Amino acid sequence: MTVASKETLGFKTEVKQLLHLMIHSLYSNKEIFLRELISNASDACDKLRFEALQNDALFEGQSELAVHIDFDADARTITIEDNGIGMNRDDVINHLGTIAKSGTAEFLSKLSGDQKKDSQLIGQFGVGFYSAFIVADKVTVETRRAGEAADTGVRWESAGEGEFSIESIDKADRGTRITLHLKAEESEFADSWRLRSLIKKYSDHIAIPVFLPQEAGEGEDGETKQMPEAVNQAKALWTRSKSELKDEDYQEFYKHISHDWTDPLLWMHNRVEGKLDYTSLLYIPAKAPFDLWNRDKSRGLKLYVQRVFIMDDAEQFLPLYLRFVKGVLDSNDLSLNVSREILQQDKQVETLRSALVKRVLDSLEKLARDDSDKYQSFWEEFGEVMKEGPAEDFANKEKIAALFRFATSKSEGEKQIVSLDDYVARMREGQKKIYYITADSHAAASGSPHIEYFNKKGVEVLLLTDRVDEWMVGHLSEFKGKHFQDITKGELDLDDLADEAEKAQQKELEETHKQLVERMQNVLVEVNTVRVSSRLTDSPACMVVGQFDMGGHMRRLLEAAGQKMPEAEVTMEINPTHPLIARLDQEQDEDRFSELAELIYAQALLAEGSQLKKPAEYVARLNKLLLDLMK
Repeated sequence: MTVASKETLGFKTEVKQLLHLMIHSLYSNKEIFLRELISNASDACDKLRFEALQNDALFEGQSELAVHIDFDADARTITIEDNGIGMNRDDVINHLGTIAKSGTAEFLSKLSGDQKKDSQLIGQFGVGFYSAFIVADKVTVETRRAGEAADTGVRWESAGEGEFSIESIDKADRGTRITLHLKAEESEFADSWRLRSLIKKYSDHIAIPVFLPQEAGEGEDGETKQMPEAVNQAKALWTRSKSELKDEDYQEFYKHISHDWTDPLLWMHNRVEGKLDYTSLLYIPAKAPFDLWNRDKSRGLKLYVQRVFIMDDAEQFLPLYLRFVKGVLDSNDLSLNVSREILQQDKQVETLRSALVKRVLDSLEKLARDDSDKYQSFWEEFGEVMKEGPAEDFANKEKIAALFRFATSKSEGEKQIVSLDDYVARMREGQKKIYYITADSHAAASGSPHIEYFNKKGVEVLLLTDRVDEWMVGHLSEFKGKHFQDITKGELDLDDLADEAEKAQQKELEETHKQLVERMQNVLVEVNTVRVSSRLTDSPACMVVGQFDMGGHMRRLLEAAGQKMPEAEVTMEINPTHPLIARLDQEQDEDRFSELAELIYAQALLAEGSQLKKPAEYVARLNKLLLDLMK
């Protein structure tokens, strides 16, 4: 007999915050508690079946796995019990005393206080076990890990506020029993019909049978007998024919595997027979998870072999740029004792990976073709991650690029986006390159001095404002034979855009303003090169980087991340036809010339998004000029 060792512990701060938010923000979705608890019970059964592959004794003579749900209307309780893997004392403290998810603090920082908005975000985070407190004012968990002694059982109890108690108990059977002590206003859930309808609605797809008691007449003692009855189909959804499944079935299964309570954007259900025999059911979420940019977080598909659960988060079957894809892969060709290490060496994995990647990319291509509004919604959520593709998946580089969408200099706002196919189809006659500019924002890109000549010529320019864009273009380099050209880099070759008169005028400007260029070069000690521009029409000056140097946008991002950057070659181009430059050329007072040249240089830096090294000095120069004008 176990000697009880009860102790009271405090929840981690983030758990308290999440509990408070769920109870208040998810009230209108309170019935999801049953779905979440049944999903957890199903996962526990899957994990036992997997561990028992190596140690059959874990079944303890009972290999039939199930979830049993009972209720007591008078006591206002619901009990959810499984005979899965169970937990020991350390498991209970780790899983029920903390949020077992990375990035919880980041998630909480994104909450706004708006219940409607926050409930959507909580849905993407996944509510799991803690959803019990939406309907219960006390939750009791009794559990024992499979394979451990009966006296190692654990009882956990909490009112969902600041603390929980934990004590040792005797528990003859392995697995977990959760008892919800319902709030007075939630007594409706302690009802057979209500529970049955929720199980059918949310958990019909669970591969483990879910039982409810059913009256079966009177026994010899005159008491009404209760017999368990399976409520759900208890057949893995992905093994069922597509013709017998409804959209609602697919949507609820997605919520089961993802713990996201919003419907997915689309799904792909395929059975393949041939060299490889497998079934896949892949989902693309409607909303990006809060921790999408944590590349180290667990990700991947739920892997089954011959209907036997093997592992969560099998990351080998999809590349990192598709880390938002959720789903199930069930293979008949992999070994039942497969591990993460074996997967890395299995040749069949690469074949499966190629097939699944093609399936996802083809489905996205079809979505873009058939429903542009829905595809735009996808792109706004996951486009920036997709841009990692060309660097990670060379074989599908062009296919991935065709899925990209960009705002352009001809867009009416940053929401109006076009594909690279669209861009190429409407290139000007004789145009040989895909022109683009990287900047910190859409406004900065569309208003950049570098874009002036292209606007004048009616040449479309891609406006790239995502942090990965310059890195992405470096790996993409070309699309359908058209090379990419950053219009802020190097001495821009405009031979395919400029007519003969413009070329002659450019040479003339360079010749007639040699002295001005030299004077400015002598004054601007921070500038390596001053030259007459071929790309400016309306602005007096702009900054240019070398053809193979890092762009200003990327440089600023890396510097903001704490990277030490080497000194860059600084080139300033001037527009001699601009009145300000023409006035500067006429200035005879060298001190005043110097002040004006420094002002023009500072303005060129500001126009490209750079910060001034000495902003106070710039302000003083500007103030002095304004005072002179006011005299």
